[in-house]
Amino acid sequence: MKWTDVQDIGIELADSKPDIDPLSVRFTDLREWVMALPGFDDVPERCNEKVLEAIQMVWLDERE
Repeated sequence: MKWTDVQDIGIELADSKPDIDPLSVRFTDLREWVMALPGFDDVPERCNEKVLEAIQMVWLDERE
C-alpha cells in the first residue's frame, strides 16, 4: 500500500483498531500506525495532512 491508497488504509485501520475513535487520534499517531500496517510500503515524506484527513474519514465511514 502507498499513501494514495486511502480507502485500503482506512479499511485496514477500522479492522485492526475497532475500539478506537478515528476522530480522537492525533495525526502523528495516525501516520505511525499507517506506516506500521502490514503491506504498507511508502516513504513518510509523501504523507501530508490532506492524506491523513482522507484516511481518517474512510476509517470513520467504515466504523459506522
